[in-house]
Amino acid sequence: MGMKLRYFLIMATLFIIMSLLTGCVPGDGTNNPLNHAGFFWGIWHGWIAPISLIIGVFNHKIRLYEIYNSGWWYDFGFYLAVISGFGGISLFRRKKGKRD
Repeated sequence: MGMKLRYFLIMATLFIIMSLLTGCVPGDGTNNPLNHAGFFWGIWHGWIAPISLIIGVFNHKIRLYEIYNSGWWYDFGFYLAVISGFGGISLFRRKKGKRD
């Protein structure tokens, strides 16, 4: 595969991924006072939080966190997604060092 074609495919793939990820950012109007964001929206918004932060710099309507949320369950989903992105969810951790 040629270098130009490979570069084009990588850029096209990144563009498609970014378009899909930004389709449901917090503050885009999907959720409103009558239709609150729940647990699964919290997970989604936690996963795309870094992207939402970057977009929020250029578009002040986009927020990191959905203001129209269902409360504790949204917060729980958002928190789970954020800490799992940093490898925080692990039931078993391997000990580094010598094994007997």
